[in-house]
Amino acid sequence: MFALAPSPLATPFARAVAEGFTLEQKSISASWLYDELGSALFEAITLLPEYGLTRADSALLERASREIVTSADAPGLIVELGSGTGTKTRHILEAAAHQSLVEYIPIDISRTALEACTASLKSIRGVTIRPVEATYLEGIESALAHRPTGQRALILFLGSTIGNFAMPEAKAFLHGIRQRMRIGDSLLLGADLVKDRKRLLDAYDDALGVTAAFNLNLLTRINRELDGTFPIRRFAHEARYNERGSRIEMHLRSRISQTVRIDVLDLDVNFRKGETIWTESSHKFEPDGIRRLGENAGWHPLRQWIDSDWGFAETLFTANGSL
Repeated sequence: MFALAPSPLATPFARAVAEGFTLEQKSISASWLYDELGSALFEAITLLPEYGLTRADSALLERASREIVTSADAPGLIVELGSGTGTKTRHILEAAAHQSLVEYIPIDISRTALEACTASLKSIRGVTIRPVEATYLEGIESALAHRPTGQRALILFLGSTIGNFAMPEAKAFLHGIRQRMRIGDSLLLGADLVKDRKRLLDAYDDALGVTAAFNLNLLTRINRELDGTFPIRRFAHEARYNERGSRIEMHLRSRISQTVRIDVLDLDVNFRKGETIWTESSHKFEPDGIRRLGENAGWHPLRQWIDSDWGFAETLFTANGSL
């Protein structure tokens, strides 16, 4: 008996590249930027002087952590989507563990990030960590599958990752989370706010070129995992501000007309000079817009905390009725 060879499109990453690179506007979800090297480069980005988002997020969590936990009714289960290394989450976990024992479930598609997260937070007293390597909604289902009756859950979606979704997708995603929650559960949503155009562009095109390396690493990943032949130096990182859409866009621009082969996909990808791969959108919000987004997805806004120096908001929602 002969075993069938695995399909070249067996991995989600392969399918994403095959689908996205054959569109008129070549594109791919920003989640695929976060392989092991991409995750490390993003951690470096958070330390850059131009990128104030992570510092604002962390400062808000540190300042408001006890208020957040109390307003969320002292949750015994805290689930974080896209946890990364979990650095900012320490403030919430310590505040929650001060009131009761807590199970913390970080969810990420990067095993390396989950290992770093566990190592960083395992010393917090009163907190048990159970990492889940999965996509967001699959991870939530796993996290909530066996929780005790009456246990409150708090979902953390920090760092303005919600901005990576198109607005209809963001609403559908938050609604998908709400469908999986019980009445009394909570959601803490981080979101970057609209600010000066130059400040935003500098944050996504820093002087050291770390964000450029983060973006270009996608092509390195394709070369490594899918036997691609992308000549990295023939592509350039490009950050744009779409004022009408209130979003930063990251692209990879082809410096020349060229054809790139991806052997695992049996695919030749043609590029015109100046043509781009759209790799990330980062929507920026007004405070009221964040509240409306949650409400339209079936959540009730409870409280909002805003960092005025950078322009960042943490908004706490609760599930307080049927959908």
